[in-house]
Amino acid sequence: MPSYFEYPSIELQNELRQTAEAIVTPGKGILAVDEANPAIGKLLAAVGLDNTADNRRRYRQLLFTADDKLSENISAVILFDETVYQNTDDGTPFIKVLQKKGIIPGIKVDRDVVPLFLSQDEYTTQGLDDLADRCAQYKRAGCRFAKWRCPLKIGENTPSPRAISDTAHILARYASICQSQGLVPIVEPDILLDGDHDIVRAQKVTEVVLAAVYKALSDHHVFLEGTLLKPNMVTPGQGSPKRSSPSEIALATVTALRRSVPAAVPGITFLSGGQSEEEATANLNAVNKTGLYSPWALTFSYGRALQASVWRAWAGKQENVGKAQAELLKRAKANGLASQGKYEEGSVTSLAGDKSNFSKSHKY
Repeated sequence: MPSYFEYPSIELQNELRQTAEAIVTPGKGILAVDEANPAIGKLLAAVGLDNTADNRRRYRQLLFTADDKLSENISAVILFDETVYQNTDDGTPFIKVLQKKGIIPGIKVDRDVVPLFLSQDEYTTQGLDDLADRCAQYKRAGCRFAKWRCPLKIGENTPSPRAISDTAHILARYASICQSQGLVPIVEPDILLDGDHDIVRAQKVTEVVLAAVYKALSDHHVFLEGTLLKPNMVTPGQGSPKRSSPSEIALATVTALRRSVPAAVPGITFLSGGQSEEEATANLNAVNKTGLYSPWALTFSYGRALQASVWRAWAGKQENVGKAQAELLKRAKANGLASQGKYEEGSVTSLAGDKSNFSKSHKY
């Protein structure tokens, strides 16, 4: 049966493509600061602070007002809704602070997960109903891209075909809606570290999920040159007795991507997925040194793997802001090098560099 299809206007194509390509500029990646209020509340509690809007603002101000060198390795920042409308102590909107540094503001638009009915502890992600209106509002506020996460678990019978299909459909609808409002969609199917599976199982599941996602994106006429992918790296489960080296993780990851992701996609911005800061950097470096042909930029979109040492240095104290910002700059520089395959493992030390960032069934 024939079907109607029309490309976005040339003007919209160019806008989306230029933003996507700018985000994956060589040597740069994304700082993910999109923790929902309950999630950042746990981090604030760990440093003895209450989960208030002002404490959340103070922490994020610390990140955004770091030395201008931050923009040498950070091209974009993913914000949470509240943060889009917050200001620095002197009244400057956070978005303007980022724009002045040449950093592209973006926004998390999913409304987190709920149980997938009649499944084996699987999830579905909510938030599509009013997404077009919210995207239009964020675009007016200065955001140029969005992010939506759909987590999947590997178990004996999971991810189920229904969960994979649900993930693919939701990500495709989200991407289409974002582009209709002029935002670049970052597509994030997150295969969690939870489980005792080995790297072979993780690779196969990653390939199947990505293939389903890109079939759905095609069915929904998403303009791929104006998108980015934010996938997991292919690693063994957290409980697997079989550990893998960075080179093994890199080979499995790039192989899975080559089998599943169209060349039209400008870049792949990996999530850190509970890896320690050093693991995330070393594995990204190895990904960029496999020797396999990769048509996309391979870089980072890290939250915990850029901020664990920041939290430890800051400890909720104003007098520690400079130390915390220095930790951020170190990890950003390390990952900028890794995104080009130029990082020497262990050459950058940070306060929480070797600390695991794994949390079971992680939520933002």
